[in-house]
Amino acid sequence: MIDKENLFQKQAGSYWISSTEETHYSPLEKDMEVDVAIVGGGMVGIATAYLLQKSGFKVAIFEKNKIATGASGHTTAKITSQHGLIYHNMISNNDLETATQYASSNQWAVSFIEDTIKELNIDCDYSKENAYIYTCDSKYLPKIKDEVGAAKRAGIDASFVEELPLPLPILGAVKFPNQGQFHPRKYVLSLAQHIEKKGALIFEGTQIDDIDRGSPCTINTKGGNIIRANKVVVACHYPFTNNIGFYFTRMVPQRSYLLGVKIKEELPTGMYISAESPTRSIRNQISKQEALLLIGGDSHQTAHGEEEKVHYSNLFDFVKHLYTVENVPYRWSTQDLMTPDDIPYIGKITSYTDHVYIATGFKKWGMTTSHVAAKVISDLISNNKSQWENLYKPYRNLSSKSILKLVVDNIQVAKDLVKGKLEDATNELPTEPGKGHTVEIDGEKIGAYMDKDGKIYLIDTTCTHLGCELKWNSAEKTWDCPCHGSRFDYKGTILDGPALDNLECKLE
Repeated sequence: MIDKENLFQKQAGSYWISSTEETHYSPLEKDMEVDVAIVGGGMVGIATAYLLQKSGFKVAIFEKNKIATGASGHTTAKITSQHGLIYHNMISNNDLETATQYASSNQWAVSFIEDTIKELNIDCDYSKENAYIYTCDSKYLPKIKDEVGAAKRAGIDASFVEELPLPLPILGAVKFPNQGQFHPRKYVLSLAQHIEKKGALIFEGTQIDDIDRGSPCTINTKGGNIIRANKVVVACHYPFTNNIGFYFTRMVPQRSYLLGVKIKEELPTGMYISAESPTRSIRNQISKQEALLLIGGDSHQTAHGEEEKVHYSNLFDFVKHLYTVENVPYRWSTQDLMTPDDIPYIGKITSYTDHVYIATGFKKWGMTTSHVAAKVISDLISNNKSQWENLYKPYRNLSSKSILKLVVDNIQVAKDLVKGKLEDATNELPTEPGKGHTVEIDGEKIGAYMDKDGKIYLIDTTCTHLGCELKWNSAEKTWDCPCHGSRFDYKGTILDGPALDNLECKLE
């Protein structure tokens, strides 16, 4: 039997990253000119480059770390237009046209991914699967049935089913046929190799510092190089352009968790997610090397709520009651950006900016939405129009309900800012390897961490974005911001924005 505590003996690691080779693209070392500069080498950036290249544009991608190691390397990797119980809400809160456009764009992405895999002969463990939203709670049955009807009205071949191949007391489920799943990093790396052979430029270890929205745009890197481009696509998950569009005030970051589990029983087919909370996501991952059950969920606002390892523990408790667990070789978490109306921001970054485009706020459904973004943005750049541009327009008018949600969210940010400054801290340094917490030294709050060799790292825990006090994440060994979701490793190196700068190291 596996002891839950053993889950936390080694550092968390994504299966998608662990099962693929590290990339070694060179950093930018000189000034350059290009038709389109894409900031971010994840699924959005690579897919957008692929479509733009097919239209004849000279494209360059700039990734501050390694390509496909951010959100694209920490996903459940479901290819589906089933994004929770959304279609009934979309029709109720907006109209049928909104729901129809959302459904058609994401169904286009499902088909596009499958077609691209076949066309380029990409080996990425792709399989066509049915997707289900299930419930074990009678209170959710009416919502399930409402969603079936709404999805049908939006143009999806949805149906209601009562039985699923899961050892759960299922009362009913929404079924979306002919969806899919894959290995996202195998897919992205293959697509990157393809576009590079066709002339696209890919740079790793190249952080963009600033964009001058002229014609052409001037882009400055942290390394001091200058890039001139007719168009710029900001595809780095969380926009680093803090003073353009103020997107950090218009989204809420959430973390969710996944376990890659080996079980004794036969793996179930299909993709599943619960209607009720805490969310539970279930799918298999089968490759030539190994077969895993992926269990995800337990989402919460970043740096809020229980200690992070509790969420992994909850997922483990869930799966061990369903199957005979032999091993849990992988665990990882991801950060999702939630918009107030559940519709991503895709298109021109502001109404008055003609040459800079953005793709963000994908919620928990980045696989299809990444490709929707690639299509919308590439069409806008190529033709100055897209069939879905009004739906995803970043500067669209929000409903009063969505505006109220934004107000409430930003009030909470203000509370978090003040609360963090007032919270007490211990004056004792960590005494065990792998432990971290906030200490107070000479009246100053300092983040302290002890590594496996007993070395102490001390860093300034004031977020370099807007000054919120960071919280220690014991599961990932990171410092997380409760205000806008910026994350740093225990050495102070930035992992997630909107912050742009590393933390100040006090002692190493």
